[in-house]
Amino acid sequence: MGQTIRIHHVTRIEGHARIDIHLDEAGKVRSTQFHVTQVRGFEKFTEGRPYYEMPAITARICGICPVSHLLASAKACDAVMAVQIPEAARLLRELLHCAQFVQSHALSFFYLSAPDLLLGFDSDPAARNVLGLIEKHPEAARDGIALRRFGQQTIERLAGERVHPAWVVPGGVNKAMSVDTRDLILSDLPLAHSIIRRTLRLFKSMLDQFPAESEVFGNMPTLHAGLVDADGRLQIYDGMVRFIDSAGKTAGRITRPREYAKWIGEAAMPDSYLKAPYFKPLGYPEGIYRVGPLARLNVAESCGTSDADRELLEYRQRLGRVVNGSFFYHYARLIEALYAIERMEELLHLPEILDKHVRAEAGVNSLEGVGIIEAPRGVLIHHYRVNEQGAITGANLIVATGHNNLAINHSVQQVAERFVDGMKLQEGALNRVNAVVRAYDPCLSCSTHAFGKPAYRLRLVGAGGEVIEET
Repeated sequence: MGQTIRIHHVTRIEGHARIDIHLDEAGKVRSTQFHVTQVRGFEKFTEGRPYYEMPAITARICGICPVSHLLASAKACDAVMAVQIPEAARLLRELLHCAQFVQSHALSFFYLSAPDLLLGFDSDPAARNVLGLIEKHPEAARDGIALRRFGQQTIERLAGERVHPAWVVPGGVNKAMSVDTRDLILSDLPLAHSIIRRTLRLFKSMLDQFPAESEVFGNMPTLHAGLVDADGRLQIYDGMVRFIDSAGKTAGRITRPREYAKWIGEAAMPDSYLKAPYFKPLGYPEGIYRVGPLARLNVAESCGTSDADRELLEYRQRLGRVVNGSFFYHYARLIEALYAIERMEELLHLPEILDKHVRAEAGVNSLEGVGIIEAPRGVLIHHYRVNEQGAITGANLIVATGHNNLAINHSVQQVAERFVDGMKLQEGALNRVNAVVRAYDPCLSCSTHAFGKPAYRLRLVGAGGEVIEET
């Protein structure tokens, strides 16, 4: 009989997961399973709550992504109210989200993935962490701290708090931005811009060091999905969801948020609390698609800001028009951080962003509302149903890591088959299995939302480890 290698805790991610690697009699990988072992109940316990409480409640789903949930929820509530929010509020929401992208991408790259990239996948695991990074690469560590601090400080200056701010509300935001706040943020932008440009140069100089990882870290043909505007430019706050295939051909578009279920199906998995969205026209499980930085750059024709577009051109010259290797999520993440910093400067120079009219008032004008944005990790959907009094009667959340679930599972299998040898097990091989999950920057606390009956498996195991009965 074969054996099973179990990675009990996938490290340097947000949330909890384990990986099972099943070997055959020769010690070769037969199959793998990516198990998400926590479950959240936000869809259920928010039933009966007033719709206008949902942004504040759902922001508590995660301490990493609160701004993203806040904005997606507020957009769903805008739809329940059937209002068009003031232009200043729309611009301020986008500005806040740009800051969220900067701080989140800085966290992912510098704190979670850089120990592998700068210290080596096979380096001493005791030092392969942020403390080891500080010791061996102090400048990069300082840059990571400074860039994340910039993003968080901007969120605080706009919204009053760095984590779980209450500034974004149904109908807009609850306070206009002052001239002093605008000028403070503008004064910090040059440092943030220089850090991300320096980091891009560093990463590009290292690319040739990872030929095997580039080849097998989730390198597979799938669909990709992301928000774009009518001209195909990258969007993170508003736009249509475009699906493309692995050759770059458009496979579908979500032009009206309430039509998302025409294109996206949801399946429960028997061995994970992470549901598995899929591209409906292809069915389950064939309809694999990816979201997040890699997918967004694949889907978009351009970023729409000068420096980011220059980097995007070089990225495509190096890797091709559609990049199907998940190792390059890291590269795409840095280009997006540059885009977010440039877009912040554009927004801050718009005179209408200082307008004092920042909120539309209304009650329930629609019994259903859907909000779609791009979280740093990918497309985020909040769908609410309410009664005439505005109480939630049903909620569905499809979170970025959920969209990527099928792709992550395939990526784990691909990496394990390449690097894991059951006859000669090496820590660096198992670290690479962890690392391909980290490439997606999963946020598992965000993503484990039930679809129908949560999946579970009950096993009766004998004293010798044999499975006697299973349901």
